[in-house]
Amino acid sequence: MTPYLDYALGAPVADTKAPAGPIEQRWDQRRFEAKLVNPANRRRHTVIVVGTGLAGGAAGATLAEQGYRVVQFCFQDSPRRAHSIAAQGGINAAKNYRNDGDSVRRLFYDTVKGGDFRARESNVHRLAQISVEIIDQCVAQGVPFAREYGGLLDTRSFGGVQVQRTFYARGQTGQQLLLGAYQALSRQIAAGGVEMHPRTEMLDLVVVDGRARGIVARDLVTGEVSTHLADAVVLATGGYGNVFHLSTNAKNSNATAVWRAHRRGAWFGNPCFTQIHPTCIPRSGDHQSKLTLMSESLRNDGRIWVPKAAGDTRPPAEIPETERDYYLERMYPSFGNLVPRDIASRAAKAVCDEGRGVGPGGQGVYLDFADAIARLGRDTVSARYGNLFEMYERITAEDPYRVPMRIYPAVHYTMGGLWVDYDLQTTVPGLFAIGEANFSDHGANRLGASALMQGLADGYFVLPPALNDYLARQGSDPLDPGDPQVEGVRQEVVQRLDRLLAVRGDRTPESFHRELGRIMWDECGMARNDAGLRRALARIPELREEFWRRVTVPGTGASLNQQLEKANRVADHLELAELMCLDALHRTESCGGHFREESRTGQGEALRDDEAFSYAAAWEFTGTGRAPLLHREHLDFEYVHPTQRSYA
Repeated sequence: MTPYLDYALGAPVADTKAPAGPIEQRWDQRRFEAKLVNPANRRRHTVIVVGTGLAGGAAGATLAEQGYRVVQFCFQDSPRRAHSIAAQGGINAAKNYRNDGDSVRRLFYDTVKGGDFRARESNVHRLAQISVEIIDQCVAQGVPFAREYGGLLDTRSFGGVQVQRTFYARGQTGQQLLLGAYQALSRQIAAGGVEMHPRTEMLDLVVVDGRARGIVARDLVTGEVSTHLADAVVLATGGYGNVFHLSTNAKNSNATAVWRAHRRGAWFGNPCFTQIHPTCIPRSGDHQSKLTLMSESLRNDGRIWVPKAAGDTRPPAEIPETERDYYLERMYPSFGNLVPRDIASRAAKAVCDEGRGVGPGGQGVYLDFADAIARLGRDTVSARYGNLFEMYERITAEDPYRVPMRIYPAVHYTMGGLWVDYDLQTTVPGLFAIGEANFSDHGANRLGASALMQGLADGYFVLPPALNDYLARQGSDPLDPGDPQVEGVRQEVVQRLDRLLAVRGDRTPESFHRELGRIMWDECGMARNDAGLRRALARIPELREEFWRRVTVPGTGASLNQQLEKANRVADHLELAELMCLDALHRTESCGGHFREESRTGQGEALRDDEAFSYAAAWEFTGTGRAPLLHREHLDFEYVHPTQRSYA
């Protein structure tokens, strides 16, 4: 297979849904302009929601509450097992309870700056506005946020900011927020407003006459392939970090839904923007299939350091203070250990590359709580982080109350995703993407504690009026399940599964996934360069050709077959990885999580090229083996003027 090192330029793209005028009024103006669907008419409309994490669960519950017929899917055995539970540290909101100078404007500013000026101002300001409503919504649902002694909601700091705006529920924030959305969704399931399909995976998008009209899905227990039709489709399927094989994502998290939608006409935005999280338990060997995240909240009280001397293998307790390098505090005195994730990750890689890393292979740095325990007491530290400390000890057999944690960066969140307009609608009419499945709010880097915020904002507050507007303008148009365009998609899915089963080669899907992950981590991970990206773009098509020739999938498709599930997802990873590398190759600047070694300041920091790359890249699929089209959405900054990011 010939790699596509080249691409063609398509027409520029613009977000035509965001209103003009003062940024503080745009969201209210858009809601007012949006057409409405009479409550009595909503029962005539069916909406498919794929995914039951925070974005999907919130969307399904809200749309059903409004009266729509919702058909919802998840590949877990229960909606409450969605990966949103893994977001442990907290959720941002500009409520300024601490009276420390926070505001909607400051959250907006911090998010645009943290994303290295590669996000839309309109979207980010809307997110900051809605943040204050999210907390009220979740408190009303009974989410047990941490509280101060007097009963007021407590907050803490996260990376990239100098205020305490992060609300949290110990180290289980994502789980507690998901339970809030899950109980709202469960109420609608019991009331008959939501038809829930667990253990069912979307394998393709049905597009009829240019509109998204349904999905083709496979029952993961029986193997049955079925078609489900609706008036609109909502993808809330998360990110694509598992392209790297080792990541903090759940093993089942995958890119199949968004990638199949991309192949059906939905453009893909900024696929190279991948966040590397600085606070993960280091890799321990080739046996591993995933990595474990230690919440960024730990950086509030933990101090990060390495020995000053290269090759110092003494236990941490034997290294005196004078021989320790608290490198983040030294390099970035204003923010210290709470610099943004991309900066903290690259700094950790740099000291390890110098030979000052700790632990097996020197791939780790210390996260030390000795000062916090001495200052606050063990009980206070345990109240804040106890479950995280317990998780760390179970995995490493080391007690972080007595010895420092060892951490190292790992693939975490993906800022890229399906390109959407202000209404969260993709380039396929009737197809909406919410939460991490879209590209819209974070730019080239996501501030910590913003993923939960975006998921709930999209599901509870942004999607419902946007969907109302679309359905009011489109109307209800029942579709015949026997329509040739519908049956044709189902047949393509069946043929693809049959093809995977028929190869009967000598390599497992996991072996291909592991090899792809090594390529992506080495050439498109924390640092990228021209030569490495070209090596990846030469090797990935070869690996994809080998996959279709040598993969082995035992069993049949007409039953539970987890190897078939895995192979199908790896096949999509092998295609998406190529587009990620092409996007990284074409963007010769450094910004946020995308660090090109050829583009750095004299101090080694990321160097943007605003004149050439102040745009969102929206890639259009043109056919298998054909170069994609690059559409560029120019980014205007009226309120936050791009500057060289500094956290010193």
